[in-house]
Amino acid sequence: MGVAEVRQFLAFTIFGLAAGGIFFVAASGLVLTYATTGVFNFAHGAVGMIAAFVYWQLRVESGLPTLVALVIVVGVLAPLAGLVIERFLIRGLDTAPLATTLVVTVGLLAGLIGVADQVWKSEVRVVPAFFGRESGFDVFGVFVSWQRAITFLVAIGVAIGLRLLLFNTRLGVTMRATVDDRELVSLNGARPAWAGAASWALGAALAALAGILLAPEFARLEVIGLTLLVVDAYAAAVVGRLRSLPLTFLGAMILGLLINYTIGYLPRAFPNNSLPSYLGQLPQAIPAIMLFVVLLLLPQARLRGARHTVATKVKVASFRSSLIGFAVLVTAALLAASLLSDRNIVRIGSGIGLALVVISLVPLTGYAGQVSLGQLAFAGIGAWAMVEFGDTSPWLGIGVGVVGAASLGVVVALPALRLEGLYLALMTLAFALFMEVQVFPLDDFFGAASNVVPRLDIPGLSLESDRTYFVFMAVVYGLVAVAVLAMRRGSFGRRLVAMRDSPAACATLGMSTSRTKLIVFAVSAAIAGLGGAIYWGFRGSASNVEFTMVAGLAILLLAVIGGVSTASGALVGGLFFAVITIIGEEAEALDWLPAIAPAVVGISLARNPDGAVVQVAERVRERLLGRWSPGAEEAADPLEGLDASLPIGVDLTPAQVRALDRELALEEVSVVGP
Repeated sequence: MGVAEVRQFLAFTIFGLAAGGIFFVAASGLVLTYATTGVFNFAHGAVGMIAAFVYWQLRVESGLPTLVALVIVVGVLAPLAGLVIERFLIRGLDTAPLATTLVVTVGLLAGLIGVADQVWKSEVRVVPAFFGRESGFDVFGVFVSWQRAITFLVAIGVAIGLRLLLFNTRLGVTMRATVDDRELVSLNGARPAWAGAASWALGAALAALAGILLAPEFARLEVIGLTLLVVDAYAAAVVGRLRSLPLTFLGAMILGLLINYTIGYLPRAFPNNSLPSYLGQLPQAIPAIMLFVVLLLLPQARLRGARHTVATKVKVASFRSSLIGFAVLVTAALLAASLLSDRNIVRIGSGIGLALVVISLVPLTGYAGQVSLGQLAFAGIGAWAMVEFGDTSPWLGIGVGVVGAASLGVVVALPALRLEGLYLALMTLAFALFMEVQVFPLDDFFGAASNVVPRLDIPGLSLESDRTYFVFMAVVYGLVAVAVLAMRRGSFGRRLVAMRDSPAACATLGMSTSRTKLIVFAVSAAIAGLGGAIYWGFRGSASNVEFTMVAGLAILLLAVIGGVSTASGALVGGLFFAVITIIGEEAEALDWLPAIAPAVVGISLARNPDGAVVQVAERVRERLLGRWSPGAEEAADPLEGLDASLPIGVDLTPAQVRALDRELALEEVSVVGP
């Protein structure tokens, strides 16, 4: 190896260590908040993004000195933001379902992105590096800027400071103990609420610091680019099992070095600019690949969390109720098709088409309790199949899309069989990011251009009209909803609910949870693939920029807003998005609504974790019916006075048996009706 090669290797190493420093600062905030409160903050990167823009506003626009701007943003504004987030959003979510806790921070992520888009509209903004981009020093002939040197030194300082805080101070010990048993911490005289608030304040400050350190690396400030810094930090945080700061530091350094070595050496393996297109985006995919590999290699016992949630009980719709709901939905679609304007047909139709993708989460997340953040990627497979095969035969495109998405769902589920909870969600997130940066941009998929998506062709019925296709999508949604409800009423649906409530009990009874998980992943992915083929056929075109990881997070957001355990909730979520889009486009003063409203509704779940729209409507309906029913107050509860600890074999009255059956038939309401 010559002198030039040694210098290049040293340069790539220095750049990698600097990048690793940024990853560690970001990951350390994630580790701190998760280790002390048990809530994974998907909005961590968005907090850093906002901080970078505010720092630019103070440093460049207002002309404040660098140190003053840093102190204001990192030392004052970011900790205050962390305190507000913990007090009004996070506190009280310790018993909420995982999907709800995730959607709260996903809603915060969407809200902060929407705010940044509104406040800092498209304009070139550049954050200056510390001491200028040209200032620095030489290390064995390699120029090192002060920006990169400071970044690495800050990472070391953060690592040492957090270690001392968590293990050598009373506050740090309280932080680590709070997530395990808040009541026991309180009995020992500590204040877990204060510890949680302190951890979120410090976590927000670290996110802000990471955003400011990262900002000069961009040619211009980018809302999405800065937000996604946290995704790169996920892999480093998981290396530390979301608890160990030394291992997180090691993971961050490995990640930074891998990315920079790939950028530097991969093109050299293919001289004359012959690098294959499928390797062009590999450096961007490395964080997703590393996250995927780390989740596979960590011992299963270390991936289990002590999180107890309370399941929401809703009724299971009968077959008759499902058919009534289907008829109501189709009738409403026919009336809407005859009354709405052409523009509103497209808007509302987009809501129904989006609901076709959202409903794929009902069996997977609502019934089985398996949180997936990659449903939009499966929908992308359906849309791509229509682009590739739809011109030959739209039915072939639909078939390839559904089968291809289901097969990919099995491929994703196979390595995820040993994972659960947050780690399963992160696995599907890594899959979505990999598809976004490594697969969909390929020429064999969507490429860089927009692609025409043909519509399904039904003999004797033309679907070229938007109005006809609008009704067709409503029919397809209704059929899918009826099928999902039928599955819930059957033995497989009962297995899904049992697996969600107690996987250990299922294994004890001899039920194969692995096979059940594989099947439900395949079914969910197939529904998403069908939704992608149908919905993007309505849109008429598709491109790779529509199937991003960030956009996929909104699918879970809409599902939880409507009610992830209900088939009708998916429709409510899709129509909710359509309605706010109409309002935002019609009222110029409310053009911010489509970007902010879903986030606000999602965040509101923090104060009412079971408050999904459909579930609230069902409870209101039951109370009204109970109030208006003759003799409702005098009606006796068949289970009143029944001892929950009765021994096996006790005789029950027929009324008690029927009441227990109704109590155990938990999950669903109808498609749109009863």
